[in-house]
Amino acid sequence: MANEDLSKLKIEKPSGAAGPARRRRRPYRWIIAGLAVLVLAILYARGVFTPAVNVKVATVSTSYPSQSFTLLNASGYVVAQRRAAVASKTTARLVWLGVEEGNHVKEGQIIARLENEDVTAGRNQALANLNVSLASLDQVKAEWNNAAADFEREKNLLGPGYTTKAQYDAAEARLRRARAAVEGAEATIKASRAALRGAEVALEYTLIRAPFDAVVLTKNADVGDIVTPIGAAANAKAAVVTIADKGSLQVEVDVSESNIGKVKAGQPCEIQLDALPGTRFRGEVHMIVPTADRTKATVLVKVRFLEKDRRILPEMSAKVAFLSRPVGAGERTPRTTMNPAAAVTRNGSQVVFVVRNDQAVETPVTLGQRLGDVVEVTGGVKAGERVVLTPPAKLKDGSPIKIEEK
Repeated sequence: MANEDLSKLKIEKPSGAAGPARRRRRPYRWIIAGLAVLVLAILYARGVFTPAVNVKVATVSTSYPSQSFTLLNASGYVVAQRRAAVASKTTARLVWLGVEEGNHVKEGQIIARLENEDVTAGRNQALANLNVSLASLDQVKAEWNNAAADFEREKNLLGPGYTTKAQYDAAEARLRRARAAVEGAEATIKASRAALRGAEVALEYTLIRAPFDAVVLTKNADVGDIVTPIGAAANAKAAVVTIADKGSLQVEVDVSESNIGKVKAGQPCEIQLDALPGTRFRGEVHMIVPTADRTKATVLVKVRFLEKDRRILPEMSAKVAFLSRPVGAGERTPRTTMNPAAAVTRNGSQVVFVVRNDQAVETPVTLGQRLGDVVEVTGGVKAGERVVLTPPAKLKDGSPIKIEEK
């Protein structure tokens, strides 16, 4: 009975109690739906739901005016026309090296010294022998003078009969012996001087000098190494350093036989080094080597620099443009260029479509003069940016694009 009484105490909720809460939630639903429609409209306006347009692109680059009158391009290397591996004419141990890579040396400058105690002793001995010969000459000359005086006395006494013919003959023979001794002493002096000169030359061979003004490229030996003119011996060095005259630097390029007719001696050129991409050097054809390489069907052409630059080093990679005329004063400044097919007229203005985040961004552009196959850009875009080639009419600002593979 108690349980039945408790069950009767339940409070039942009226059926219409949830109505006001539901009515309060309905405005939020409309707000959320309106925002969703707004976001969809914005995305549609930006072309999110528009299919991507297939386009071809090109890169805005930096060009030089000389490209419009370039006849031929070739690649090669900077080569020193005067280069030497400096070595010794004698075999000895290297005891001193006074230069390293990058040092500038003058003609005749001592750059290394070999072990020379033995040749120094030989030179000193030759010098001593020369001094002995000189002393001997003084001695025999004194004897000669004495013999000459005796001979004159005997000659004067022979006429009046104050001396005998035998004494006269003896004085004459003594004079002849003295004269021969003097001639022998003089010959000995010449031999001693020649021996001394030979010893000095041998000593000079131990001093390695620069043969011309140059810069040291490589150091081939160190102190303690055996240096020999013939480097076949084990652990022996044939050269101490390798040097090159930087004033003789030229660019050597291979020109195909079919294009060699476009090249002539004295022709103006423009040289670009891979190590210095932002600099163009003036040059001219120095020589067309009068022989062809049958394996490559090319002819070697040497181009000399018209301007010296300390940054130019041997063995640098280089590109040479052979020009139809010299570069003018105002044609040496690089200019920003692009393919003229990228520019179109929209609403009376010239524009390009720059590629950014897979979208085409309409950008006003100012064009300059035509430079061969490209056109100068004076404003709107910069080098390195990519632009759409031949933009289709349906391409709009912000249109999604898909770049076609080349």
